[in-house]
Amino acid sequence: MPKMKKQIVQVLKNNSLFIKMFLIMVISIVAVSLLITFSSIRMSSNLFMNTFSITNTKVLEQIKTRFESYSFAIVSATHEAQNNGTIKRGLTRENENAIQKSGSYLNIIRQMERIYPTVDSYDANMIILGENERLFNMNYSNWPVSWEVLRNHSITQQSISEPTTLHYHFISSNSFNDKPMIVATKALIERSTDEVYGVLYFPIREEQLKAFYEGYTSKENEVLLVNETGRIVSSNKEELIGEDASDVLNLAKEVENEELKFKDVRIFDTDYMLMSEYLPTYNMYLVNLVDKNVVMDNLINTKEIILISLGIVLLAVIVVFLISRRMTNSISRLVKQISTISKHDFNKPVAESGGYEARKIANAFNYMLNELQEYVDIVVQAQQKQRNAELMALQHQINPHFLYNTLASIKFMVQQGKKEKATDMIHALISLLQNALSNIDQTITVEQEIKDLRNYVLINQARYGDRIKVNFFISPDCLDCQLPKLILQPFIENAFFHAFNEKKEGFIQILIGQKGENLLCEIVDNGDGMEIKGDHTKEDFKEKRHLFSGIGIRNVHERIQLLYGEEYGVEITSKKGEGTKIKVELPLQKAETPIESNEITRI
Repeated sequence: MPKMKKQIVQVLKNNSLFIKMFLIMVISIVAVSLLITFSSIRMSSNLFMNTFSITNTKVLEQIKTRFESYSFAIVSATHEAQNNGTIKRGLTRENENAIQKSGSYLNIIRQMERIYPTVDSYDANMIILGENERLFNMNYSNWPVSWEVLRNHSITQQSISEPTTLHYHFISSNSFNDKPMIVATKALIERSTDEVYGVLYFPIREEQLKAFYEGYTSKENEVLLVNETGRIVSSNKEELIGEDASDVLNLAKEVENEELKFKDVRIFDTDYMLMSEYLPTYNMYLVNLVDKNVVMDNLINTKEIILISLGIVLLAVIVVFLISRRMTNSISRLVKQISTISKHDFNKPVAESGGYEARKIANAFNYMLNELQEYVDIVVQAQQKQRNAELMALQHQINPHFLYNTLASIKFMVQQGKKEKATDMIHALISLLQNALSNIDQTITVEQEIKDLRNYVLINQARYGDRIKVNFFISPDCLDCQLPKLILQPFIENAFFHAFNEKKEGFIQILIGQKGENLLCEIVDNGDGMEIKGDHTKEDFKEKRHLFSGIGIRNVHERIQLLYGEEYGVEITSKKGEGTKIKVELPLQKAETPIESNEITRI
C-alpha cells in the first residue's frame, strides 16, 4: 500500500504541468459557465422584475381607483345626509309624542332609502345615530349594533371630537361583530352653531372591501391595506388581518416618499418586491407584496439550465484534456530529466528530444548549465567580498565620531590639573577603542556592550557635566545575549549632542529585554524631540535615508540588516518638546557561557 501511494505521488509529480494546465482550464471553463449562467439569470430576473413592477403598478392604480370610487360614494352620501332637512329635523326635534316619533322615524328612513343606493352597490351599510336612543340602521344583518354600544364606541367619540373630518376606522371581529369591518364615520353638524346633532356611519365588511382587489391576487402576489397605525385592515391572507405591520407601513412610506417603482424587502421571513399606493381619503397605504422566490421559480427552469451547463462543461473538459495532454507530454519528459539533476551538480546535460519547443528548451537549459557553473563561484566570492567591504565601511563610519572631542576634553582636564579624571577618561577611551577597532564581525555580550556604553557615558559626562543623567535598565536574562559591537553607542551620542540643545538638563534611559524570540533595546530621552510624521519603521531607513541627520544611526540600521536581514533594524518615534524613543530589534542569540546575575543593572 505505501509503495502504491508513493507511485501515485510520483505520477502526479511527473505530470504536474499537465494537471495544472488541465485544472486551470477546467476551472476557467466552469467559472465562465457559472458566470454566464448567473449573469443571464440575474439579467432575466431584473428585466422580469422591472416589467412585473410596471404591470403591478398599473394594477395598483386600478385598485386605487376602486377605493377612490367607494370613497366618492361615501362622500356623496355624507353630503346628501348633511344637507337633508328632514333628517336634521327628525334628529333635533324634542318632546315628541309617540305618533310624532313614529312619523319622524318613517321620514328619516325614507330619506335614507333615497341616499342608501349610493353605497349599497358596494354592499356597504348606512347607519345614523342620534340622541335619545335614536338609531336608524338600513341593514341590521350587516351590523346588528345597539344604540348604547354605538354611542359609547371610540369611533363615535372620535367623530364627535373631530366633526369636520370623514374618518375610516377598522373594527375587528368581537362579541357584537362577527367579522372585521371598515367603518366610515362623519358627524352631522349644525353649520350655524357647529353643534353635533348626529353621527353618520357607513360600515363595510372586510370581505366586501377585499372584492376591490381580490381578482388581482394570487399565492405569490399579496395585497395589504395598512392604516396609519400600522395595522392591517384588509388582505387576501385572512390570517394577517388585524396584525401589526409597522415595518410594512414604514417601507410603504419610504417607497412613496422616494417615488420608487418598487423596493426589495424581507418581511414575514420572506423576500418580497414591495410596491405601494397612498390612499389620502382613507389615510391608508395600499401595499402589494410579490414573493420573489415563487415568481422566479416559475420564471426560470433551474434544472434545465443546470443540465445544459453541465453538458457544455463536460464537452469542454474532454476537449481540453486531449489538447493539454498533447501539449505537455514532451515538456513533462523534459521536466522529469531536469528534476534528476542534483542541486549543485551542473555537469549532467538533459537529452534534447521531443517536439520543437521541448528541444529548444533542452538546448537552452544545457547552455545555461554550462554558464551557471562558471559564474556561481564568482558570484559567491563577489558577494562575500562586498559584504565584508560594507561592514568595514560601516565600522569606520561608526567608530571615530567622538574621538576628536574626547581627546580635546582630556587635554583640557590635564591643563586644569584634573589628572585623576583625565586618567579615568583615558582608561575609558582605551577600553572603548579596543573593542571598536577589533574585528567588526565579532559579537559581544550585552554585559560587555553596557560596559562600553558606560565608558562612553563617562567620557561625555566628564566633558558636559552631569546635567544629562543616564540610567541603564537591563533584564538579567539578557546579560549573556549576543549583539554586534557598539551597536547602541551612536544613539547615546546622538542624544548627548542633539537632544538637549533647548533643554538644559534631562535623562537618557537604556532598556534591554527579551520580546519573544527577539532582543529588544530601547534608548529613551526626554530632550527636545523632533517633528516626525508617525513612527519611522525599519523600511523607512531604506526608502527615506535623507530623514536622518546622524550618519551613525543610519549605518547602524544598515549594519543590522546586513547581518540579520530586513525584518530587524531600528525604529524611531519622537515628538517635539517631549523627547525621542529609539527601538533596536535583534535576533535573540545566547552566549555559550551564561553570565550569572539576579537583579536588573542600573546606574
